[in-house]
Amino acid sequence: DLLQGTLGLVILKALLGGELHGYAIARWVEETTGDVLRVEEGSLYPALRRLEDRGFIAAQWGLSENNRRARFYGLTAAGRRYLKAEAERWLEFSGAVTRVLRAAPSLA
Repeated sequence: DLLQGTLGLVILKALLGGELHGYAIARWVEETTGDVLRVEEGSLYPALRRLEDRGFIAAQWGLSENNRRARFYGLTAAGRRYLKAEAERWLEFSGAVTRVLRAAPSLA
């Protein structure tokens, strides 16, 4: 399970490279994380809807690589700004947690 609030960040990062349909987003996340993170359809599509409602992504219909009709999602300018700000916050937070876990006393 992804921590609350991080799924949107992960989706936006996936879209930084260009437009993708939902299945491609899920596959990108799995491949990028070595299958540590998995995005289920029941979480992915509501998250895409929330991001679209907030103006962070835009969707349009197109054909997938299998010639199937699919919605392709792309990052908006607002989405890029949000991703940049949230990524900085997440990196600061995760760095702090890492420092705590590496601090004495040792876990070993």
